[in-house]
Amino acid sequence: MFIKKIGIDLGTTYTLVHLPKKGIVINEPSVVAVSVTDKKILAVGDEAKEMIGRTPESIVASRPLKDGVIADYKATEAMLRYFINKALGGIKLFRPEVMVAVPAGITSTERRAVIDATIAAGARAAYIIKEPIAAAIGANIPIGTASGHMIIDIGGGTSEIAVISLGGIVAAKSVRIGGNRFDSAISEFIRRKYGLAVGERTAENIKIEIGSALYAEDPDMMDIRGRDMISGLPKTVNITSNDVTEALQKDLEGIIQAVKEVLNQTPPELSADVIDKGIIMSGGGSLLRNIDQLISRAIGVPVYVADDSLLCVAKGTGIALDNLETYKRSILATR
Repeated sequence: MFIKKIGIDLGTTYTLVHLPKKGIVINEPSVVAVSVTDKKILAVGDEAKEMIGRTPESIVASRPLKDGVIADYKATEAMLRYFINKALGGIKLFRPEVMVAVPAGITSTERRAVIDATIAAGARAAYIIKEPIAAAIGANIPIGTASGHMIIDIGGGTSEIAVISLGGIVAAKSVRIGGNRFDSAISEFIRRKYGLAVGERTAENIKIEIGSALYAEDPDMMDIRGRDMISGLPKTVNITSNDVTEALQKDLEGIIQAVKEVLNQTPPELSADVIDKGIIMSGGGSLLRNIDQLISRAIGVPVYVADDSLLCVAKGTGIALDNLETYKRSILATR
């Protein structure tokens, strides 16, 4: 029988959909716009993201996932249905098999909610895989071997740190620090230092354009526009990459502390493997300039950013779903 398979990286900030043999077919924001009066879903993904911070009172554009888990069940179900239908396109003769990546620290109740929402959104069968495992598979790490591999996956809502051996997680920690926290820290710092209020999209642009995890002698600069906190009028200020570095210090320290804790829990033989091979980074947060160098200096182990680090988790879910027998030990739950 012809069964469609879909791998989904259900992220706090972005949702990526992977189809076997086609690769990533969807990469859209995890945002849903809902009408306040009749609770109707008005837009999902790119279209809904455009509405953030620009909606009238009758429309709410929000993210249905918070820190990697479902915060709004109905909106998540609608979002999943939209992405599944868009990925399949045309006429659906068979309901697809869907694999969804979830944070390693997810509870059984949160896991159940993801499975139920996926089935309700039109899946024939739903599989759940932990994000660090999916990221490792997507980064071409041979997770089935009797050797330790460490991965740091920094997403929008959470950072997942795990040591993997023989297809399973030996030691792991999930901290609720990610791209969204970085954006909030940047806008809060600008408000405090420059008395300027900026929205989350501006903060995200600053992070992407000039963000760096290490201070620079010759920092990059950027003009940003926002609202003056005192006069309430529009104002432009010039900020540097060192401002961003200062804003992110606390959150970056949180990630480094989590990495140290995972290494502390790791058996000595696997720790030796990690020192030999180094640590692999994936997720959108790993694209922050010099974050690999910062972690490498703090831990004393080489750190490498995976190729296509943004797509690792989505690719991993697709590969695992296509090779269920090979990865059956790594899959968390099925229905």
